[in-house]
Amino acid sequence: MRTSYLFTSESVSEGHPDKVSDQISDAIVDLMLSKDAESRVACETMTTTQRVILSGEIRCAPMYDANNAAWAENGGWAPGAKEEIEQAVRRTVREIGYEQSGFHWKTLTFENHLHGQSSEIAQGVDANGNKDEGAGDQGIMFGFACDETPDLMPATLDYSHKILERLAADRKNGKAPFLEPDAKSQLSLRYENGKPVACTAIVVSTQHAKGYHEGEKEAELKAYVKGVVAEILPEGWVSDETEWHINPTGAFEIGGPDGDAGLTGRKIIVDTYGGAAPHGGGAFSGKDPTKVDRSAAYITRYLAKNIVAAGLARRCTIQLSYAIGVSKPLSIYVDTHGTGSEGVTDEALEDAIRNIEKLGGLTPRGIRMHLGLNKPIYRKSAAYGHFGRQADGEYFPWERTDLIEDLKAALR
Repeated sequence: MRTSYLFTSESVSEGHPDKVSDQISDAIVDLMLSKDAESRVACETMTTTQRVILSGEIRCAPMYDANNAAWAENGGWAPGAKEEIEQAVRRTVREIGYEQSGFHWKTLTFENHLHGQSSEIAQGVDANGNKDEGAGDQGIMFGFACDETPDLMPATLDYSHKILERLAADRKNGKAPFLEPDAKSQLSLRYENGKPVACTAIVVSTQHAKGYHEGEKEAELKAYVKGVVAEILPEGWVSDETEWHINPTGAFEIGGPDGDAGLTGRKIIVDTYGGAAPHGGGAFSGKDPTKVDRSAAYITRYLAKNIVAAGLARRCTIQLSYAIGVSKPLSIYVDTHGTGSEGVTDEALEDAIRNIEKLGGLTPRGIRMHLGLNKPIYRKSAAYGHFGRQADGEYFPWERTDLIEDLKAALR
């Protein structure tokens, strides 16, 4: 493994059109789970100028039942259900901050094309007789952790997220009223002996109020961004040699879905590890936790983070694989990239993971029960990364480090 190199990751704000779509999709997941903890949801969102379109499949008896004769005239929807979905969509857009002529929470056109879940998918997932609940799809999922930051995340991504979080907070609290919701960041860091030591290039593009691309207003915006970056990055990382690109194309007044269409699931590298670790290819947002694209990616992060937090490795990648309708994972893979502590092999860690009973055999149900995933906790995860966040009550349970003693005991 190379120890001296440059590496780059990017992040996008909650107002980026793809992230608007992710947050809407997860607002629908949360709505359904608030009605029925066993809901099945696969909700895709498209956003464009003054329009939001939902499509996908659901199973949530209090909201939708195609066989309910009393709801037939309403297309299988419970009274008020379609209106409640629309309210959730508009509320999400409003909370992000879009009140622009090209995309406004109150006046946008909304279309709902959600329909019932396929019975053929349901028969594979549902528990039945002696059959345990199966995975909602086939696939491979990766989790990762490293000791580059206190959040045990790649520094390039962790700090890219934090820069945009600060911009959003200052936009909403009035400290930076010239900012609008759409923004992107990107950091290039120099690594020496495997550790980040300096920032060689910074890119921040932020949507702004009219006129903040020239003259004194442009200077104010750029000075503000540089001040935020200086506060976020560790001391000494920014120097005279750092290359800056703030709104490098010039004016950025047209943004969000008015500037570019957004789709659920197009920012999977931003959502995970910024390219520092493999990705199985499946998106998270819009999916209930029976979909292992989501729940298995969460448990692999949880496992990798606990291994690093326990001091068993400085860097850890974990892969799980599943078949649709089958409960147990087909494979478990651990790679500590040569950073494992003395006497702890990757094979031993794989065996330890298999033998920790509270993980429920890493079946979809076992994962959900251990992490408490059948709850409306997902919209918060849909911007600024699903990983590297602070576990807070029911939110981000995959970021807990409460498996350390179990791992150590399983290795004895």
